[in-house]
Amino acid sequence: MNISESNLQQFLDRLKIKTLNEMQTSTIDAVEKNNQIVLLSATGSGKTLAFLLPIINSLDSDIRKVQALILVPSRELALQIESVLKQMQTGYKITACYGGHKREIEENNLVQPPAIIIGTAGRMADHIRRNNIDTEFVKFLVLDEFDKSLELGFIEEMQFILGSLPNVEKRMLTSATNAVDIPPFVKMREPVTLNFLSENPTENESLRINTLLSDDKDKLQTLLQLVCYCNNTSTIIFCNHRDSVERTSEFLADQGIVNVFYHGGMEQLDREVALTKFRNTTSNILVTTDLASRGLDIADIRNIVHYHLPHVEAEFTHRNGRTARMNATGNVYVIWSEDERLPAYITTDAVTFELPEKFSLPEKPKWSTLFFDAGKKDKINKMDIVGFLSHVCHLKKDEIGLIEVKDFTAFAAVRKSKIGNVVELAKDERIKNKKVKIAVAK
Repeated sequence: MNISESNLQQFLDRLKIKTLNEMQTSTIDAVEKNNQIVLLSATGSGKTLAFLLPIINSLDSDIRKVQALILVPSRELALQIESVLKQMQTGYKITACYGGHKREIEENNLVQPPAIIIGTAGRMADHIRRNNIDTEFVKFLVLDEFDKSLELGFIEEMQFILGSLPNVEKRMLTSATNAVDIPPFVKMREPVTLNFLSENPTENESLRINTLLSDDKDKLQTLLQLVCYCNNTSTIIFCNHRDSVERTSEFLADQGIVNVFYHGGMEQLDREVALTKFRNTTSNILVTTDLASRGLDIADIRNIVHYHLPHVEAEFTHRNGRTARMNATGNVYVIWSEDERLPAYITTDAVTFELPEKFSLPEKPKWSTLFFDAGKKDKINKMDIVGFLSHVCHLKKDEIGLIEVKDFTAFAAVRKSKIGNVVELAKDERIKNKKVKIAVAK
C-alpha cells in the first residue's frame, strides 16, 4: 500500500484497533495485485476496514470528483461505514446517500463532489438520473453485503448504477455468506475469491445455539418466559414480518417488558430513536425484522432469539452474526412449535434448551433517552451536550450515559431518576445560543 506506516497507525489508533487481522492484510494485498475481488468473511470480522484502506490508497487528492462508490443494502450500513471513515479522519470528503431523509440535503453535499460516496441502490440511482453525480472518475467500486443488494427489488437499480460507471478499474464484492451467483452485469469475469468463512457456518466456539420447543402455537408465552430468563442482558428478537414485529413488541410491553421495535416501514427518526435506545440500554430488547441482521454495529449483544424461523440458512447466519463478535460469547435461541420443522442447518450444532418453571419480570432499565432537535449541522457536539447536562441540568458524570450526535438531532442517555428534573431545567435554556427543543425520546 502507498499509505505510509505512520498514517496507517494513525487510522488504527483513531479506530482503537491495535493491528490489522489476517483477513484484512490478505485482502489489502489481493486488491493491490488484482482488479476483481470477492471477499467472504463472517459478520464482525472487519470487512469494512478491509475495503476502506485500499479505497483511500487509490484516491488522487488532485481530482475533485467522486472516485470511489460503495453500494450497500441499507441506510444503517451506509451510516456505519460513513462513521468509520469520519473516525479515520482521512482528509477526504465523504457523503452518505440513502432514503428516509430529504434528497435536497444530499444534493447540497454533492455540489462540491466528495471523493467517496456510500449509498443505497434506490437513492444512488435517483442521483445519477438527476445528474447530481459525475460518474466518469469512479475508479473503485465496492458492493458491500452484495448478496442482499442483488436480491429481487434491487437488481434493476443495481444494473442501472453499474451501467452508469464507464471507467471502473477495481471491483470488490463482500459478503458474510457464500450464497448467491454474481449476475453478468456486475462484470466480475475472473474474480479472485478470498474465503474466510468457516466450512460449517454455525461452527463458532463462542456461540451457543439452543432450540426451545414451545407448547403454545403462537409461541408468545414461551418468548415472554425466555425474555425473563435472559433478564437484563442485551437481546435481539427476530420476526419475519413488520406486523409481527409490532404485534410482538406490543405483547411484551403489555406484560411489563420494556422494549423497542425496528423495521423498514418506520420513519427514519423513529428508527434512529429505537436503535439509540437499544444501544444506550434505555431498552435491552430490540424486536426486529431481518433488516437488523446486517450493518448494525452494536457492541455486547448477548442473545439472539429467532421467534420466527429464518427462511434460509443465510438469514440464520446473518442474524446470529449480531452476537459473539470480536471474541465475545453469545447465545442463540430458536423457538419452534410442534407444527414447525427445524431445518438441518439449525439442528446440526444445537442443544435442546428447557426454561425453568418459575420466572419473574426483569427490572426496568435505569436509563432514559433525551432527544435534542439539533446536531452536527448546528455546530453542536458531544462535549456541548455534556457541558449542558452538567452545568445547566446539574447532572453528575455517572448520571450521563451514551451520547450520539447526528446531523440534525442528538440523543443522550440520562439516569431515569433524573430525567423529569432535567427536562424541567432544560425547558427555556439554549445550547451555543441556539434554542433547542429538548424532550424525552418517544
